[in-house]
Amino acid sequence: MSLDDLSVLLLWTAIAIYTLGFLAFTIDLARRSELAIQAQDAKARTLVAAGGQTIDDVRAEQAAAKVALEAKPSQRRRYLFARLGTVLTALAFLFHLGADVTRGLEAGRVPWSNNYEFALTGTLLVVAVFLGVLVKYDLRFLGAFVNGLIVVLLGGAALAYYVEVVPLADPLKSIWLVIHVFVASLASAFFAIAFALSVVQLLQARRERIAIAAADVATAPRTKMRFLRTLPSAEVLESLAYRFAIIGFVLWTFTLIAGAIWANDAWGRYWGFDTKEVWTFVIWVIYAGYIHARATRGWRGTRSAWLSIIGFVAVLFNFTIVNQFFQGLHSYSGLN
Repeated sequence: MSLDDLSVLLLWTAIAIYTLGFLAFTIDLARRSELAIQAQDAKARTLVAAGGQTIDDVRAEQAAAKVALEAKPSQRRRYLFARLGTVLTALAFLFHLGADVTRGLEAGRVPWSNNYEFALTGTLLVVAVFLGVLVKYDLRFLGAFVNGLIVVLLGGAALAYYVEVVPLADPLKSIWLVIHVFVASLASAFFAIAFALSVVQLLQARRERIAIAAADVATAPRTKMRFLRTLPSAEVLESLAYRFAIIGFVLWTFTLIAGAIWANDAWGRYWGFDTKEVWTFVIWVIYAGYIHARATRGWRGTRSAWLSIIGFVAVLFNFTIVNQFFQGLHSYSGLN
C-alpha cells in the first residue's frame, strides 16, 4: 500500500466518522427542541395567570443564551449528544489530518496543488477553526451544519476531484504556493464559520419576530426548529459572524496581495484579469462591502446575513466552477 492509498483510506474513514458526528449533533438539536418544548409548556402554565410572556421575558431568554455561549468549557451545560458529536468530530479531524499529511509525504510537497488537495486541506482547516473556537465559544449548535458541510464537500471532492499524485507545474514551484494557498484556505475556513452563523442568524431572527409579535407564551405559534430557543439571539449570532468575517477578510486581503506578487514572479505582471484573479477580487469586494455596510451604513440584521452568505457562495463558486470550467492561467484543478 502506497502512502496515497493510505491517505485515501484515512480520508474515507474520516468521512464516515464525520457522518457519525453529524448524526450526534443532529440528535442533540432534536433533544434541545424537546427541552425547549418542555420549558415553554412549564412557562406557559406559570405565566398564563400573569398575562403571558412579555418582550422583557424574551430578552431575558436571550441574555441567558448569551451567557451560555461565552461560558468556559467546564461550566457549559452537559448536552450528551453535543459532547459525543464534539468527540467524534475531533477523532475524524485526526484521521483527516493523517490523510492530508500522507498525501503530502507521497507527493513530496505541500498537499494543495489541485482541487482534490485543496479540498482536503481547506476542509481540514474549517474543522480546525471550529474545534479551536469551541475553547472560547460554545458553538456546538453549529456542529451538525459544519459536519454536514464537511461530509458533502470532502466526499464530493473524493469522488469528483481525486487525481493521482503528479509533479508540480512550473509556475507552482514557488514558496508562494505554501503561503498564498494556505492563507486562502484559512480565510475560507473563517468565511465558512461566518456563513454557518449567518444561516442560523436568519432562522433565529424569524423566530424572534414571531415570538415578539405574539408576546404571549401560551398562544405563540411553535416554530419547527424549536432548538432555536436554546441559542443566542440573532443580534449575538450576527456579531459573531461579523468577527469571523473580519478575520477571513484580513487573510483574504493578504491572499490577494500575495497572489499578485506570485503572478509577477511567474508571469512578469501583477495583474492580468485572469478569471481566477478576477473572482478572487470579486470575493474581496463582497466582503469589503459587507464589513463597510455593517460598520458605517447600519446594514444589520437580515441584509448583513445575506451578504455574508453570498460571499461564501462566491468562495465555493471560485473553488469549483472557476477552477474546473474557466480557462486561464490558474487552471490547476488537476482534471483533464
